[in-house]
Amino acid sequence: MQPDMKLEKVTDKFMGLFDWLGMLDRNMVIFLTLILFVACFNMISILLVLMMERTPMIGLFKALGSSNWQIRKIFLWSGFLMIFKGMVYGNIIGIGFCLIQQHFKLIPLDPANYYMNTVPITMNWGVIMLLNLATVSLVLFVLLIPTFVITRIQPIKAIIFKK
Repeated sequence: MQPDMKLEKVTDKFMGLFDWLGMLDRNMVIFLTLILFVACFNMISILLVLMMERTPMIGLFKALGSSNWQIRKIFLWSGFLMIFKGMVYGNIIGIGFCLIQQHFKLIPLDPANYYMNTVPITMNWGVIMLLNLATVSLVLFVLLIPTFVITRIQPIKAIIFKK
């Protein structure tokens, strides 16, 4: 075998680059997990506040014969509309920034440290849609938890409830 015909893995040859890419992937997972945790926590607290403000309404619905699930659906729908509105605004802003970077390359990088001149952007619409769907599904699932408070509300106490 000739000396210049030696087989070498690209991951061994450019180990620093692949370590850097692995670190970016790990940071992205941590970052997205924190964002989802904060979103779930905020939505739970918002829904609990909405239910506290609407306790007399809940009591009236129960007194008129509404089931707990019918009342819970009202608050789940309200939560979904807030999530949807936030996701639309967030996608417009986030995808807008990505498209601006992709076309105009506004954010430069030092090629000596990063192996490239600008921050690269690749739009994978399938991943974006899957991420949006997973986020909405997870937050709606978490919103089921605070709606169990509705099952414990007694109609007579709720109707005379004072803030």
